[in-house]
Amino acid sequence: MPTGSLKLQQERCLVYTFSMVKRGFEFSQRMSEMQCQVHSFGLTPYKQTDLWQKGQVQHHALWLDWHERRPVASLQRRRSPSKRLNQIMQDFGHKKIDVLEADLASAEWKILESILVDGTVAAVHQLILAIHLHWPGFEVSGSEAAVVRYWYSLLKALEARGFRLFHSFKDLQKPQLFLHKELFNASSSYTLSWVNTYWMY
Repeated sequence: MPTGSLKLQQERCLVYTFSMVKRGFEFSQRMSEMQCQVHSFGLTPYKQTDLWQKGQVQHHALWLDWHERRPVASLQRRRSPSKRLNQIMQDFGHKKIDVLEADLASAEWKILESILVDGTVAAVHQLILAIHLHWPGFEVSGSEAAVVRYWYSLLKALEARGFRLFHSFKDLQKPQLFLHKELFNASSSYTLSWVNTYWMY
């Protein structure tokens, strides 16, 4: 965070981290060490350190969604609640997020579209997003060309709102697949990091 030192003198930075898969605790731990207020959402990480007991990382059994879900009564007891990003921020009384990190297991495209359409993305300073390319993603359909155009349109819309890509990581441990087809020296998963150059907070 380029302005991290200055921000820490003024107020604690705010971090949201979302995961639909079980994973390690390193990101939350690192952000907590930087004196950030960290909210973790989704599945409980594999490793629950003493940060939980100290309250330095607050975990919520809540899923990030791109629309309001209304599960039938028989499923309400078995499924964790899900909310849109703007609703989560409103519930916690947060008006901005310094760092939003997410691995949404192929739901990222619809959620990215959601926060672009409703404008919530403007409240995010840095966005770290795992994208998955081995299939179109939840509620995304059409020909291969149509799917790629849809993905590209979201990335261009993010750029048009002032987000600049500053880091890209290709996970070569993942299958080398692109829309169900093997592709040499590629990966089905990339982690992309943007900074919001229009940040007003």
